[in-house]
Amino acid sequence: MTGYLQAAQGGDPAAKDALYTRVYDELRRLARRVRAGRAGATLSTTALVHEAYFKLRPGRAGTWEDRAHFFGVAARAMRDVLVDAARRRAADKRGGGAFVTLGTADAAQPTRADEVVALDEALTRLAAVDPRRARVVEFRFFAGLTAAESAEVLGVSVPTVERDWRAARAWLAKALTAA
Repeated sequence: MTGYLQAAQGGDPAAKDALYTRVYDELRRLARRVRAGRAGATLSTTALVHEAYFKLRPGRAGTWEDRAHFFGVAARAMRDVLVDAARRRAADKRGGGAFVTLGTADAAQPTRADEVVALDEALTRLAAVDPRRARVVEFRFFAGLTAAESAEVLGVSVPTVERDWRAARAWLAKALTAA
């Protein structure tokens, strides 16, 4: 992906086409992880990919420096899409239907749309206290990145990501029960 990025930024139209094909494929892979086992959730995998892709298309997202930077931008785009969908769902029907929540496993677990909105708000507060831990949650939960992929994006070790993941989950659990 980094090679396509460099060539596309250099003006190569074939590289730009290949890059956006690759971006779409990466988004589908990430979305499948996030959406696994949630057939009744608000957004389908395809809808999540299309909305995130729309946020990442040329002219909207700027340029990506490398694959790691792309993952960071994609995680934020997917978080925005999921939270916006949860807000719409909660507005349509108080206490909305099944969605996703932070669990102890790598994969997210079903929960209500209003809880996704509360998680997003708590995550914003965590970012003010510890930005890296907030990014770990964003990567792992909203984008479905593995600990290794998250470590690559952040430029830290896998054990550091795993410690941050545990600490962030504990901080968020406390913040969510206090809300």
